[in-house]
Amino acid sequence: MKFQVVAVGHKMPAWIADGFTEYAQRMPRESRIELVEIKPAIRGKSGGKSAAGETTAAKWMALEAERIAAALPARCVRVVLDERGKALTTADLARRIERWRQDGSDVAFIIGGADGTAPELRRDADLLLALSSFTLPHGLCRVMLAEQLYRAVSLLASHPYHRE
Repeated sequence: MKFQVVAVGHKMPAWIADGFTEYAQRMPRESRIELVEIKPAIRGKSGGKSAAGETTAAKWMALEAERIAAALPARCVRVVLDERGKALTTADLARRIERWRQDGSDVAFIIGGADGTAPELRRDADLLLALSSFTLPHGLCRVMLAEQLYRAVSLLASHPYHRE
């Protein structure tokens, strides 16, 4: 099973990259985490709406959605991170991972850009997942997600990293 974190944004601070790498390197070979960084849409200073009446933020999200879709594996479980999504405990996440593993599915976790994730990506997701009800910096989401994946996989392996 492979986990792919498809995240809009690049040039993250070193502590973000270091934190993500720390947990990605701890993962067992059979549950690797791969980070795919998506170049964000270039934001202009105009703001507001385009001549067609579409909000600029909607255009940016649509462009980022195209880039995300192009980076996703053809067949995978699609999980979109969204603060309005389903809140899971680590044990809940571990159970889902076990089901996905039994189904032979790889999983792509999608972290949208500064304006959020396009509605069509949220609509087509297999799961909308909330890491927190707080709005979090996207780089921090990468680290938190990697840590929770490590913790959930450790729980499945009866590793003492997870304590209840």
